[in-house]
Amino acid sequence: MILTFFTPGLDLRSIFLSFKTNHHPSGLTVSSHFEPCFSPWFLEEENPEFWRSQAKQTLQSVLDRELNTNVAKNILFFLGDGMGITTYTAARILKGQLQNQTGEETVMTMDTFPSVGLAKTYSVDFQIADSAATATAYLCGVKTNLNTIGVSAATRNGVCKSQKGNEVTSILKWAKDAGKSVGIVTTTRVQHATPAATYAHTASRKWYSDADMPAGAKKDGCTDISSQLLSNTDIDVIIGGGRKYMTPRGTKDPEYPRDYSSWGKRKDGRDLIKEWQSMKFGKVAHYVWNKTDFDAVDPETTDYLMALFEPGDLRFEADRDPNMDPSIVETTEKAIRILQKNPKGFFLLVEGGRIDQAHHAGRAYMALHEAVALDYAIAKGLELTKENETLTIVMADHSHPMTFNGYPFRGQSILGKSPLWAMDVLPYTTLMYGNGPGHKVANGTRPDIRNVNTKTKDYVQLAAVPTESATHSGEDVAVLARGPMAHLFQGVQEQNYIAHAMRHSGAIHGSAVLLSSLLCVMLALTVGL
Repeated sequence: MILTFFTPGLDLRSIFLSFKTNHHPSGLTVSSHFEPCFSPWFLEEENPEFWRSQAKQTLQSVLDRELNTNVAKNILFFLGDGMGITTYTAARILKGQLQNQTGEETVMTMDTFPSVGLAKTYSVDFQIADSAATATAYLCGVKTNLNTIGVSAATRNGVCKSQKGNEVTSILKWAKDAGKSVGIVTTTRVQHATPAATYAHTASRKWYSDADMPAGAKKDGCTDISSQLLSNTDIDVIIGGGRKYMTPRGTKDPEYPRDYSSWGKRKDGRDLIKEWQSMKFGKVAHYVWNKTDFDAVDPETTDYLMALFEPGDLRFEADRDPNMDPSIVETTEKAIRILQKNPKGFFLLVEGGRIDQAHHAGRAYMALHEAVALDYAIAKGLELTKENETLTIVMADHSHPMTFNGYPFRGQSILGKSPLWAMDVLPYTTLMYGNGPGHKVANGTRPDIRNVNTKTKDYVQLAAVPTESATHSGEDVAVLARGPMAHLFQGVQEQNYIAHAMRHSGAIHGSAVLLSSLLCVMLALTVGL
């Protein structure tokens, strides 16, 4: 018979030892499509003292921990777009397995952050939010509606007139106004929801260029996200993709001159790249679009950097050409080295944005490799900064309906199949989705994946419900912090709390706070008179 459940008293070790014959002494047959990892750790972990000793060491490290109540000179904010807790856990296992470990016991860089909390991700109008509403919450400190960026919930999705007077500013602008250097690094286009929330105010996250805007919105005075990248805040470092939204329609892309879809999109004839360069007259400002020129940028002598490596989003890490495009580790390092020259410190947003996009496509391989790449970028960030003066935060904006299931054996590939088959006598993968493009049921039967390699980058995990793109999911997301005032990021909080806690950590005052203070002073003077 096929092993479809765990029998009381079933000895997993004996199953491990019987794999060459795929036959368990009890007479149960085990599916042969997975590879257990039998190592000395199994015997070591049978000893209770192993776990007691480990727990004592951890306990002592927690007892020895002292609160860092310094003012944060720097704020280094890492955002894993769509990196819910299931993704976080699975990425940890993958990172270890890529290093020839079993994976489960691997310690990610983000695992070392002492302060951990949860953030509620709902938007004002939806139980499950998108990246625009969530970014506005944790960057601007105000919850808003789906698909809107840098505006309050009084703004209606896609209605230009409703955004007037309802704009809200971000922690990036507050930091810039306080004299700090600021930057954004992303693996998506720099006009995408997460980075856009640092500088833009728009009733629609889709208004990347003026060509994406309805005539009515332009008539009512709204402007596209790309133009706001230049006009709203003086950002020192801008790294990501999105070239085609910056140049006039018909402008050939320097990397893909024969690909019409990569050409410039703007209808207003503006070349925002050239405008940006003109705006930086008298400063050392570099615009680059390839790795060779990027590598040549000297952070010690550079005041401003705009690096746009693709017409749209960057390539997935697994597809990236290392000769043409730098990794997120390299872009993070360059940004920090440029920004940290400011004696007043810096604010930097680093987004692993394509975790989310891989999940939407049902491609767990790609999503997890993007998350692992982000973890290496976090390690680089910690290496380049001092913990006593730099608040480093790692969090997700929302989650995805990816499940981690099926009782896989210890050390089994996170991208593999469960050893326990389902009631339809067919195998299933350890990772799968609640909905998405992986729904493949035909005539009431799931596909037989016994001979399918589920560990390839192009494999699309099975999904329970057919949707063109996997949706988001609504559970709380983890917030991890270390450095000055990291303890402020503990507990279960509303997502908009994050921006205010960052502001307090760095003793940064937003424009709204400054205005309130000014009004109080004026009132006091008036009463005094």
